[in-house]
Formats: sequence, structure tokens, C-alpha cells
Amino acid sequence: MNIMDFNVKKLAADAGTFLSRAVQFTEEKLGQAEKTELDAHLENLLSKAECTKTWTEKILKQTEVLLQPNPNARIEEFVYEKLDRKAPSRINNPELLGQYMIDAGTEFGPGTAYGNALIKCGETQKRIGTADRELIQTSALNFLTPLRNFIEGDYKTIAKERKLLQNKRLDLDAAKTRLKKAKAAETRASQLNSTRLEGDNIMIWAEEVTKSEQELRITQSEFDRQAEITRLLLEGISSTHAHHLRCLNDFVEAQMTYYAQCYQYMLDLQKQLGSFPSNYHCNNNQTSVAPVPSASSNVAGSPALTSTSGLVMTSPSNLIDLKECSGSRKARVLYDYDAANSSELSLLADEVITVFSVVGMDSDWLMGERGTQKGRVPITYLELLN
Repeated sequence: MNIMDFNVKKLAADAGTFLSRAVQFTEEKLGQAEKTELDAHLENLLSKAECTKTWTEKILKQTEVLLQPNPNARIEEFVYEKLDRKAPSRINNPELLGQYMIDAGTEFGPGTAYGNALIKCGETQKRIGTADRELIQTSALNFLTPLRNFIEGDYKTIAKERKLLQNKRLDLDAAKTRLKKAKAAETRASQLNSTRLEGDNIMIWAEEVTKSEQELRITQSEFDRQAEITRLLLEGISSTHAHHLRCLNDFVEAQMTYYAQCYQYMLDLQKQLGSFPSNYHCNNNQTSVAPVPSASSNVAGSPALTSTSGLVMTSPSNLIDLKECSGSRKARVLYDYDAANSSELSLLADEVITVFSVVGMDSDWLMGERGTQKGRVPITYLELLN
């Protein structure tokens, strides 16, 4: 029974405190009550903490988008994290592309130039996928986790203490308001006639003033104590910035390692593909890039356009001239080509054949001749010679 009485009294006291805070907050908003202002240093610390929280959330969210562009995958990882379970490992985009390239190259034939090149590109893409996976793991551990710990840990503690400080401030201002009202009532009572009844009222208000003064001292002490606790927590934001700076350096280093690996992988791939023909001639108004040719491999007088990458784009004028004239020319085969039917001529990379135009033939094709063999050949597989 005593425990029940205690709980009822505590509930009533809590309800009274809540009501008092609500009244004080409302009167402050209406301009009917004074508000105790926090000191400038504490206000600056609160502003700095709020700013840190806002930008940390934005950086955290956008970094997650950068590392994992798929929103569904991010949601799945979030759910597994909340369930404290490891998310299933799945193939990433570079690895998937690499596997497609390898499968395509295998089907086209590893012995063909295109098939061999696809397999080599696929293997490189899979290595890039592995590097991408390592970047995500390293960044999550060294950068995302500390930022998330601040949002979900340190800042929540700061927000909790800040709310408690706000409540203590409302209690303090409510106590000041009650003391002010009690003193005003005591003054009015003392100005009335000194009858016995009025004397009792003066004693009642004097007791109320004493009680309000004691309550004010208690609330002032609690407010000062909470303000100091909040200040100490907020001053730790500077340490948080220093910690996040170290995490940022780790993230930059992880990115630097990732891009250096990718660059090296592509450099190695470029060297491997250097053994394959890489000249692409212009056709149907589509410009493509070719390596810088030697003087002997260019048609005399044919213009060459230099691209920003340092390569030379071969002008289509020599092909157009050949299409318009009735003469024949020598051409070097750039890639292996398997004839699709009996009207076409199969080609081997680096062999030299004779080509000429036939009236009415499609603009993408020339007639090729090798000894007694003759058939249509695709222009994009050829390099005209002097």
C-alpha cells in the first residue's frame, strides 16, 4: 500500500512538473514570461554540434551512395546490419561484366583476336571488381563506421543532455515566475488594511515567498550542473573533428590505392592488347581512332587528324576515293574475319590483299582478292597501303 501511495505521489509530481514546463514554454512563446538565455560560449558549442551532425549525416549518406550505387543493396545491407547478421556476398558490376566478357570470348574462340581480347579484358574487369570490393570494405571499416558511431552514439548522448538542459531551464524560469508572483501578492497584501484576516494572508504569502526562493535555489543549482555537463560533452566535438580527420585520411588513402590498382590493371591490359590490331577507319560519318602510322603506311596526300589523346584519326578520304574510282589498291588486314557466306572472303590478321570497289555495293564493303580467291570484305577490317 505504501509503495502504491509512493508511485501515485511520484506520478502526480511528474505530471505537475510536466504541466509547469508546458505552461512556461507556452508563455515564453507568447512573450508573457521571461526566458533564461544560455551563455554565448554554450550557444556556440550547441551550434557547432548541430552543424557537425548535419554535415556528417550528409557525407555518410553520399559516401554510401558512392560505394554502393544500388539502393536495394544498401537497404539489404542495412537490414542485415540491424539484425546483426552478415549480408550474403554477391558479384559486383565489374565482376559481372568481366564474366560476360570471358564467356563471350570463350564462345567466339580464344584463338581469334576479338575472342582473346575479350578474355583479357574480362580478366582485368574481374580484378577491378576485386579492388572495388576491397575499397568498400576498407572504407566501411575506417570511414563510414566512425561517422555512423558519432551519429548513433555521441550525438544521441549530446541530444539527450541538451534536452535535459532545456527542461532544467524551463524549471528554473518557472520557479522565477512563481517567486515573482508570490512577492507581488505579498506586496499587495501588505498594502491592505491591517486587519487580522489580512495579517493571515501576509503570513501565507510570506511563507509562499520563502518556499519559492528555496525552490529557485534548487532549480538554479540543477540548471548550472546540467549546463556544465552539457558543456563538457559539447567541447568533445573538437576531438570528434580530429578523429574524423584521421578517418578521412584513411578514406583518401583507400581511394588512392584503389585508383592506382585500376590504373595499373588497365596499363597492363593496354600492353597485352598492343599485340592486336587497333586501327579503326572512319565509315558512315563515324570517326574512330588509330595509332600514329608510319610514313610508309599513309596514303600520299591523305590528311590526318590528331586527337587529344595523342593518337591520329585517319581521314576517310582514301576510302571514299577508292569507292569512287575503278582502280584497285593494296590493303593490310587488321583482324581475323570469318566469312558469313560464299559471297564473302575470310581474312587473316596482318595479311595483305587487293581491294577494289564494285558499283552498287554497300558502302561498308569492298571487293577483296587473294590470288584466285575473291569475295566481299568489311572496310573496317582494312588499312589501305601505298
